[in-house]
Amino acid sequence: MSNESNPNQQPGYQHESAPEQAAVSPRKALVGVAVVVIVAGVLAGIGIWSRIHADNALVARTNELAAPTVLVATPKAGAPVESFVLPGNVTSFTDSPIYARTSGYLTRWYFDIGARVKKGALLAEIATPELDQQLAQAEADLNTAQANANNARIQAERYTGLVQSDAVSRQDTDTFVNQAASTAAQVKSAQANVERLRQLQSFEKVYAPFDGVITARNIDTGQLIDTGAGKELFHLQALQTLRVYANLPQMYSANVKPGAKIDLTFAEHAGKIYQGTLVRTADAIDPASRTLLVEIDVDNHAGELLPGSLAQVQFKTPSAGPTLIVPAAALIFRKEGLRVGVVNGSTAHLVPVVIGEDDGANVQIVSGLSIGDQVIQDPPDSLIEGEMVQVATPGSQTSAGGK
Repeated sequence: MSNESNPNQQPGYQHESAPEQAAVSPRKALVGVAVVVIVAGVLAGIGIWSRIHADNALVARTNELAAPTVLVATPKAGAPVESFVLPGNVTSFTDSPIYARTSGYLTRWYFDIGARVKKGALLAEIATPELDQQLAQAEADLNTAQANANNARIQAERYTGLVQSDAVSRQDTDTFVNQAASTAAQVKSAQANVERLRQLQSFEKVYAPFDGVITARNIDTGQLIDTGAGKELFHLQALQTLRVYANLPQMYSANVKPGAKIDLTFAEHAGKIYQGTLVRTADAIDPASRTLLVEIDVDNHAGELLPGSLAQVQFKTPSAGPTLIVPAAALIFRKEGLRVGVVNGSTAHLVPVVIGEDDGANVQIVSGLSIGDQVIQDPPDSLIEGEMVQVATPGSQTSAGGK
């Protein structure tokens, strides 16, 4: 066919029909879908893993920032313990408040604070006019009771004699005999009342119960004095011998015996040593402090020592081996007892310890620690067993988890 047969066809243009497309097989389609699903799953897994990793990193970072930073150091070796010093509380041998046993008005006092008095010395006088009148009435009642009892006795004796001859009835005789017994009992009651009031009247005068020093006077002339322990009149202390109480650590309790001589020093008597005698112990360990209460008596006839002061008590004990020295700030006081914080890796542990000598700045640890332990120098109050911590050493940056 020539070009003239198709006038619409442009010259030089050859028309060709589009090739037919081959059909896609089901197997290939399934493979393609599987590839898409796998790629999507891989991408989703990567996203989930990234999120979990980020969450774990956040938790780890939060725990790291929450863990307290502590300064640690190894304890220093100390010398073997052969003696140690403990604080002791000084008290008077006898300490007694003096109260009034009767009521009235103070008419006079005879001794002021600092006065040394002997046993039986008159300290004060109290006027008790009402008591005096009660005593006078009681004595008059006693006289009346005695007169009635004497009359009843005479009547009983007379009727007892007459009843033998049937001159009086036995019933009347029994009545007078019983009356005599009753009035005799009334006499005894009146006598007891008189003695009671006389005893109260004797308390108008206040006497010293023992040799000692007046350390307080809380009354003055004209004051109203009430019976009982409501108001202390005087305070009296015996100072010839003083008692010194000290709390001995449990580990040394077996080394102290009554009769041992103990040296004592006092801040107000620098360079002077006083010797006391250990007279008794409590024979029981205090469960709160794990200490044994001991009493040491020291002679004070010279009057140099004062009750209420603080003594330094030096105990001598067999050598207990080397000790370890830690700062006093490293001690942790808990209800379970004394503890020291040590670090193992990045975990804190609270170790029970027994201390020896304590000079205020450093303490001797006689048991509970080893020479290589990492001791927390100034533990926080909130530190607990097994807590994670960030460890720092003196002069270095934070390590073991710190940045």
